[in-house]
Amino acid sequence: MTDPTWRIAIGSDSAGLDYKEVLLADLQGDHRVVSVVDLGVPRDDPNGKSYGEVGIRLGEMVASGEIDRGILVCGTGIGVAISANKVPGVRATVAHDSFSVERSILSNDCQVLTLGQRVIGVELARRLVREWLGYVFDPSTPSEEKVQVIRDYEQRQNA
Repeated sequence: MTDPTWRIAIGSDSAGLDYKEVLLADLQGDHRVVSVVDLGVPRDDPNGKSYGEVGIRLGEMVASGEIDRGILVCGTGIGVAISANKVPGVRATVAHDSFSVERSILSNDCQVLTLGQRVIGVELARRLVREWLGYVFDPSTPSEEKVQVIRDYEQRQNA
């Protein structure tokens, strides 16, 4: 079986900038990543964008199909998750352990992983991203029906 490949975007606010840069370098060297877009914030203007702006922009890229998945980093991972989840069709989650990363894909078909630079160490963040890239949602599992409930709700709300 071949590894999945992904078009990825990554972004952060100023509180997640250091990890974002480390993770971006990892993604650029990962054979499973066919393209990676850096949404900022840039080191020369770390206060140029809020977590809300970056999270929403990444969510829009997921929803439009520009990218397959996204990674967001802020102080806790919470603000960027909330922001990305405001975009219809996006499922973003904070995950700070291997089991949550696994289940975010296998049970919930999340497209966006969010991490907190003030919550976990950088080596754990790197490991979690590597693991997350290896998981693929299987629509033949019972989880598909559960995820479909969310999709159906979004379609009703946006009709």
